[in-house]
Amino acid sequence: MAIEIEQPSVGLSKVAVSETHGEDSPYFAGWKAYDENPYDESNNQSGVIQMGLAENQVSFDLLEKYFEEHSEASSWGKGAPGFRENALFQDYHGLKSFRQAMANFTEQIRGGRAKFDPDRIVLTAGATAANELLTFILADPGDALLVPTPYYPGFDRDLRWRTGVKIVPIHCDSSNNFQVTPQALEAAFQCAESMNLKVRGVLITNPSNPLGATIQRSVLEEILDFATRKNIHLVSDEIYSGSTFSSSEFISIAEILEARDYKNSERVHIVYSLSKDLGLPGFRVGTIYSYNDKVVITARRMSSFTLISSQTQHLLACMLSNKEFTENYIKTNRERLSKRYDMIIKGLKNAGIECLKGNAGLFCWMNLSPLLEEPTKEGELALWKIILNEVRLNISPGSSCHCSEPGWFRVCFANMSEQTLGVALERIHKFMEQRKRKET
Repeated sequence: MAIEIEQPSVGLSKVAVSETHGEDSPYFAGWKAYDENPYDESNNQSGVIQMGLAENQVSFDLLEKYFEEHSEASSWGKGAPGFRENALFQDYHGLKSFRQAMANFTEQIRGGRAKFDPDRIVLTAGATAANELLTFILADPGDALLVPTPYYPGFDRDLRWRTGVKIVPIHCDSSNNFQVTPQALEAAFQCAESMNLKVRGVLITNPSNPLGATIQRSVLEEILDFATRKNIHLVSDEIYSGSTFSSSEFISIAEILEARDYKNSERVHIVYSLSKDLGLPGFRVGTIYSYNDKVVITARRMSSFTLISSQTQHLLACMLSNKEFTENYIKTNRERLSKRYDMIIKGLKNAGIECLKGNAGLFCWMNLSPLLEEPTKEGELALWKIILNEVRLNISPGSSCHCSEPGWFRVCFANMSEQTLGVALERIHKFMEQRKRKET
């Protein structure tokens, strides 16, 4: 039995009582509904299927096979650093072998079209920590970051909660597939100024979460030019860069800088993680790559609050240094994600549902606006509740991603088996058929 303790009225900090964590968002509410009644192929076939979690399990067998065949990566055996050396290691720089392996891997993902210096890599406990740490460095409480919509709901927590920094949306819409425009950038900047907010930077995700699409080269150049004109920072969150269905479809901001001989590069910072491309969120491995020396130095100092264990670094350094494994993994993972994407897009189309054309990520951006009783946020959330409680699918409503157009939903497809995805598509098809019968 839990011990009940009387809660006194002793005060807590402003951060502790702040509501900027975003926990009341439908994005997190859907997770709670799943936790209370999770679908299981054998034991709970009527449960909620989790389609709100961007997790990559399609290539996990490749990781398992590697560690079965390379036990030395997770041991202190012959040729591996000794237990004492790793147990006592506490350099904020991280293991040199791991930083080098991460630099090589990020280059490999980009087809060798951009170079990365391991001495500019700062290690953090996941991309969440990396984005928050960068926000602490680039902005003061009350300052603003411009973020294109729709954006990952977790940014409300990661960028705002503990830092006190504001997010000002760069409103994008379906008229051009939600691509950022110079007009939208300027409008967001002017909006921030009208609220007396000092804009310190633009943060983009490329490939986009939740759109599942890459940003075009010309758009990246416009965003960099805008940041340069305004003398602000540009953070490019590229945690899905290895999850594009084709290597050539992804252009990193690093490639743009290299083509420009690194002019104005001191304002650019790249976030990466192994949580999505390698499907290792539990390992808590993230990186900041900055072209600004002061940012690198400060981030390394602050990373003492968010270090990665030396054992994890050693294990992953061994794996990522195996070029035969990484080449096969990247190729196979892209093929499997592309196959899954085709499966869900085809299944939704057969049910009469259209999606934004995507080329990356672990999700698709689904358009259910024709089903809304009214074209409002309230109408969208009413439909979301029906899908969650009656169809028993947890998908993320566009309003939780701050989408300005009601009726869009993010649907994840890589965190489940093909069989479970098939069940989810059957449920959606049945739901659409019932809607059609009601209308006739």
